[in-house]
Amino acid sequence: MPIKFVATSKLPTAYGEFNISVFQDPETKEEHVALSKGLDTPSDEPVLIRLHSECLTGDAFSSLKCDCGPQLQSTLQLINDAGRGIILYLRQEGRGIGLTNKIRAYALQDQGHDTVDANLILNLPADAREYDMCKIMLDHLQVSQVKLITNNPLKVNALTDLGINVVERIALTVGLNPFNESYLKTKVSRMAHLYKQEDFTKY
Repeated sequence: MPIKFVATSKLPTAYGEFNISVFQDPETKEEHVALSKGLDTPSDEPVLIRLHSECLTGDAFSSLKCDCGPQLQSTLQLINDAGRGIILYLRQEGRGIGLTNKIRAYALQDQGHDTVDANLILNLPADAREYDMCKIMLDHLQVSQVKLITNNPLKVNALTDLGINVVERIALTVGLNPFNESYLKTKVSRMAHLYKQEDFTKY
């Protein structure tokens, strides 16, 4: 059963005021969030957007093992500066494998395995995320054309396959540090993420 819109409210943040809208799967009770700004006036202009998968360790605890927290914070700032945009905050912890398995994968990474092999050793996919819910969320917000903030071409393909017109991909290279360099290079070499070699000299 597809997710449904259930509630919305204003949300003042350190990056400005946003609207927060919650969508819930009636069967699993899983909840996804759209954090939006500047959509009150209808427009045919493409909307700045990020699909951000939940990352407790990065988003809440400022982990240096990934770049998720800085990406979220930078996107909030970008959207506030632009005056219009959306973050779809998707409850897909650990690329969809859940928090417990994510921490198990972290333990394997501590032993020298990269992020892809750690998942595979646990008999899990390298990336288990799905994006079908994004179509429902964007339809509710009356958005069909987007400028997607991502380094992951699979997200561009996912939205395009759902009938969303991705008119531009905007790179977001933030949060690089010595603790996540291997993680990010694995994204490039094994998951087709779009970083440049010079990006890894920025910390």
